[in-house]
Amino acid sequence: MKPVMKSWSLATILIVALASFFAPHAAAQSDGGISGKILDVQGKPWADMAVQAVSDQGAKSDTKTDKDGNYAFRNLRTGVYTVSIILPAPNKPFTVQSRVAAGQSSDVSVNFKDIVAKQGSEYSEQVKKQEEEKQKFEGMKEHFTAGNALLDQVRTAKSELTKAPGDQRDAAKQKLADLSGQAITEFQAAQKAAPEKDPNQHLLWAKLGEAYDLAGRNDEAAQAYKQAIAVKPEVPAYYNNLGNVLARGGKIDDAHAAYTKSAELDPTNAAGAWRNFGISLYNAGRLKESVEPLKKSTELDPKSAQTWYLLGAALVGAMETKQVGNKLEVIIQPGTVEAYQKAVELDPDGQWGQQAKQGLEGLKAIAPGIETKVNVKKKK
Repeated sequence: MKPVMKSWSLATILIVALASFFAPHAAAQSDGGISGKILDVQGKPWADMAVQAVSDQGAKSDTKTDKDGNYAFRNLRTGVYTVSIILPAPNKPFTVQSRVAAGQSSDVSVNFKDIVAKQGSEYSEQVKKQEEEKQKFEGMKEHFTAGNALLDQVRTAKSELTKAPGDQRDAAKQKLADLSGQAITEFQAAQKAAPEKDPNQHLLWAKLGEAYDLAGRNDEAAQAYKQAIAVKPEVPAYYNNLGNVLARGGKIDDAHAAYTKSAELDPTNAAGAWRNFGISLYNAGRLKESVEPLKKSTELDPKSAQTWYLLGAALVGAMETKQVGNKLEVIIQPGTVEAYQKAVELDPDGQWGQQAKQGLEGLKAIAPGIETKVNVKKKK
């Protein structure tokens, strides 16, 4: 009659696969063997437990533990064996690897009481760590959400500043500075609260860069964007944003490199990168330098009325003069009229088309007789 299975808490056992070799003991056989003792979760001999040994060549041997929990495999060829203790369902077999050498017997004994105690402690530590990570994530998320909400307010405040009457500009500037400072503080707090090695660190740096950018703190914005790039160098938008602040800070060569990288990483939006570079140079008053990137942008995206208008305006800024007798004549750069005409064709009733028309009228005033007629196709 088989001994009765001992009552034990199978649910507490976390089954793991151990990949360690046990030290062999001397044996008299020419072939090797594996033997050991199986103890249950109470530390008592576990009788009638099925045990299987499978060699690295696929050869299988089966046995069971006796009333004292002992088992043995004899006459095994040398090699590495996977010893599996077949636990009651729904548990998976508990496995251990052991090397068998000729004339030696390996001891593979398992005490499930020790395993449960050890794994229970590890499980508790794991749960504790997960809870700490969860709390950190929630803290980061809270600050991140607050920072994003403040960024929306900063953008609104910046728009209001451009429209504010003279007597209200100081107050509008202070409001912008206060909101920007609050947004920066929130994103810095989000970084501190973020779990270790959090995959969102690059996004936190990028948002911090945006907050610095809106506050007009170019150097700090550039450093934040560089940190975002260091964490996740494959995001083209980070290079584009870095280029914007570098250009505004007068670091044109560095800005050019950043825009070039953005265009390389995202060829479908390369026109936007070059347009942004041109706009940055244009806004910085470096009109002649803005011509080349704006030309690149029109080549990549010939349907952008904005880019054509900006190119025309940049070419106007690049105009030269020459002395003819007692008069100073203006030399209009090639492509200036055509750029304005293209903007009008693409956007006849919109902002860029209207500004381009004004540009053409201005050209007529300084260079009478030039052809500025635009053939605008009527929309069907």
